[in-house]
Amino acid sequence: MTFIWATRGRTWGFRFLSDAGLDDPRAEYLRRFAGVENVMPAFRRDGDVVVARFPDPLDRRDSAGRVIPHEFVVFSPASDSISSAQDAMRELWPVVQETFDRVWDAPGPPERR
Repeated sequence: MTFIWATRGRTWGFRFLSDAGLDDPRAEYLRRFAGVENVMPAFRRDGDVVVARFPDPLDRRDSAGRVIPHEFVVFSPASDSISSAQDAMRELWPVVQETFDRVWDAPGPPERR
């Protein structure tokens, strides 16, 4: 499954935890999320690419009390089965949950993969 995944932890700020193999996932992320920067949840299909944002399924909040968002840019073929933010959560959360559970309380951000 190929995707960009951005989120934050309890004490560390916004980071890309998965980069879809791109040298600079930020450029692709910014381009794809243009127009839905402040929408929660968010969903948009752009050809065979899906953009989705959903709140942390366990309602975790950072040390400032902000809801933790999970933001994805998903590339085909994984994007083919995603038609809503709810679909994105159902399809993507099981893939990243273990990683996020492991790094949630870490004092600093993990290395991106």
